[in-house]
Amino acid sequence: VQLQASGGGLVQAGGSLRLSCEVFGLTFSYYAMAWFRQAPGKEREFLGGITWNRDGSDNTDSVKGRFSITRDSAKSTLYLQVNSLKPEDTAIYYCVARIGPVVSPYDYLYNYWGQGTQVTVSS
Repeated sequence: VQLQASGGGLVQAGGSLRLSCEVFGLTFSYYAMAWFRQAPGKEREFLGGITWNRDGSDNTDSVKGRFSITRDSAKSTLYLQVNSLKPEDTAIYYCVARIGPVVSPYDYLYNYWGQGTQVTVSS
C-alpha cells in the first residue's frame, strides 16, 4: 500500500494550491481518507477527511471555509484544495488512510501514511 502526495510548493499569502494524494494497492472505496499537517515545532494537526460513502468532508474549524477535501474514486486520488493561504499554514501536509467508513481526528488510528508534501506560504 502506498500513498503518494504531491502539489505542495512555495506560494504567496492569499494564494491557493491543490494537493493530491494518489493511492496504490488498496480498495479506495472502503477506507476513510484524511489530511493532517505538521508545522515546525508544533503538533500534528487534523485538517479533515472524507469517507467512501458520502461526498461531504469533515473539516476542522481552523480551516473551514478555506480548505476543502474531495476524492476521485475512479482515479484513487484524494485532493485538498487550500485557498486564502496564510503564513501560518506553512507545514508538511500528509494524506492518510484508515480501514472503515469513519473519519477520525486522531492520527494514531490511521494505518497508512503518505510521505508528505511541503507547503510554504510567504508573507
